Amino acid sequence: MLRIESLTKIHPGGVAALTDVSLEIGKGMFGLLGPNGAGKSTLMKILTGLLAPSAGSVHLDGVDIVARPEFVREKLGYLPQEFGLYPHLTGRQMLQFFLDLKGISGDGLVDALLGEVNLLAVANRKVGTYSGGMRQRLGLAQAIAGEPRLVVVDEPTAGLDPQERQRVYRLLSELGKKSTVILSTHLVEDVAVLCPRFAVLRQGRVVRVTSPGEARGALAGCIFEGRIHEEELEGAGDRFTVTQAFLVEGAMHVRLFAQDGEAPEPRFQSVPPTLEDAFVLMMNDETDITRAA
Repeated sequence: MLRIESLTKIHPGGVAALTDVSLEIGKGMFGLLGPNGAGKSTLMKILTGLLAPSAGSVHLDGVDIVARPEFVREKLGYLPQEFGLYPHLTGRQMLQFFLDLKGISGDGLVDALLGEVNLLAVANRKVGTYSGGMRQRLGLAQAIAGEPRLVVVDEPTAGLDPQERQRVYRLLSELGKKSTVILSTHLVEDVAVLCPRFAVLRQGRVVRVTSPGEARGALAGCIFEGRIHEEELEGAGDRFTVTQAFLVEGAMHVRLFAQDGEAPEPRFQSVPPTLEDAFVLMMNDETDITRAA
């Protein structure tokens, strides 16, 4: 169990990156969802022992990892959003380098890890020739080495094409069966696919801890979709919260949150809520989606 209690981080100049964050996270996938600047990266740096909090505590299996960061480092797998690779090394050489840095060894371990992330066939290619998804999978290979108790991944699917994204999803899902995996992302789809539970962060605070099903269910009967003219878009949010605006075959459509469950106009139809609808509303200071349930 990972227990985070009243965690606060104040940067020089009085800027609060985190304020009174408390979470309990067990084995499996857990999402940290929020826009850029919400405090996700600061929280992950504290969890991985790279940054000390201003106040609060973090315990992993009952051990205070703020006081003893070496404890978590021995049990940690970490995939930051950007990590350094030497383009002139092969995939096999690069992974061996990572394992040497982590002090992990074992006969055949490099090839076993490359096979697990489906990179064995390209192990002798230089990393500089790898696609973005292949680089992410190589990063996952080093993160899962040593069977870590806690795995932290930061925006693991950013910039990946759909096929590569699905490969990363499958890898993370398998990893979540054995370890506590914290997925930090601003992509709603990542959380909807992978995480039975997630926390929404906004301006350094936890707005809500919920599940994709609970978040969608709270909006049942309150989301409406309809086609509008381009010039109507600016005024569409005067009476209702616009959760999404998008084009369908060149025509503008919007999704609106109507808390009373009444259609804004006859041209708007009730539609099933999505997690993106819920996320937009949780980012809205004036909207409490729990009142819609």
